[in-house]
Amino acid sequence: MQELKSVYNKEELLNNAVELLKKLIAIPSFSKDEYNTSVEIENFFKKHHIPAKRFKNNIWAVNKNFDVFKPSILLNTHHDTVKPNKAYTLDPFLPVEKDGKLYGLGSNDAGASLVSMAQVFLHFYEKENLQYNLIIALTAEEEISGIDGIEALFPQLPNIELAIVGEPTQMNLAIAEKGLLVIDGETKGTPSHAAHPNNDNSIVKCMEDLQDILAFKFPKVSDYLGEVKITLSGIHAGVQHNVVPEACTFTLDVRITDEYSNKEVFEIIQEQMKSTLTARSLRLNSSKIEMDHPFVQAGLEIGRTTYGSPTSSDQAIIPCTSVKIGPGDSRRSHTADEYIYIKEIEEGIGIYIGILEKVL
Repeated sequence: MQELKSVYNKEELLNNAVELLKKLIAIPSFSKDEYNTSVEIENFFKKHHIPAKRFKNNIWAVNKNFDVFKPSILLNTHHDTVKPNKAYTLDPFLPVEKDGKLYGLGSNDAGASLVSMAQVFLHFYEKENLQYNLIIALTAEEEISGIDGIEALFPQLPNIELAIVGEPTQMNLAIAEKGLLVIDGETKGTPSHAAHPNNDNSIVKCMEDLQDILAFKFPKVSDYLGEVKITLSGIHAGVQHNVVPEACTFTLDVRITDEYSNKEVFEIIQEQMKSTLTARSLRLNSSKIEMDHPFVQAGLEIGRTTYGSPTSSDQAIIPCTSVKIGPGDSRRSHTADEYIYIKEIEEGIGIYIGILEKVL
């Protein structure tokens, strides 16, 4: 394969990344309110003479020598953040560089992935004779799985063969990711005065139903994600001590493996329960990429490891083969005084390029 030399050296790419990340940290970018960061991202591409396109608050671009007859690889991550929690001791919107770390809201999730992918796109932008086109999409509403992020943008993009989703994975390859299914349930009974006998108590019936489903084991177990996990995350019934309520309501948080679709899991749970169930959404399915995929094999060749991810991302709504990989540690995501190591950004850029050079 040809040697892929960049017009930017490693130091320039790192400096570009850190400068952009500091600008993004300083701009509040909560989900559904990402316009200002989208403008900053547009300005970055303009500075480097790259024509970028906008769709809502999503910014995307294709490599200079884009060929409509070639398949494409997508670099995708998000520029929205959650709101800072009350435990912050630092200003979440003031980028502070100290002891090799850059502090600020969104620095780890997923600012480091965004700025690293932006530099990787610069590195490959002018390359000729690539086997794949390279597309970058920096999108909105990931933190709320919103409909105006990558899901809305995807139909606007050229044909995508593989999506590389940037999230903090310590630059290892999350080759499988659990899906999410939230179920609201209701158990009906007979309302009555608490002083009188009642064999149709909605709360008691609900407890029995919940005990059964929480003990239930799905027969298929994933090699990478283990078992489907059902968690009771909410329950409500009754407002007076002397009244047996007509109904008891509850919420189940279900984390689904690549062995099932969300629809299959919902149907199985409904078969096991007497309560009436409603799925809030069936959109956020699990995902998996095969171990023999060229991108996975390229990652293994340069020393990366593979694992199954329990956390969800935009992979759940990307309708093509995808893999999750990015700088940072997911355990820092959504925590107070969020940070990223500068060294992690540097390594992230290098690892992305190292894998893609073997594939592109």
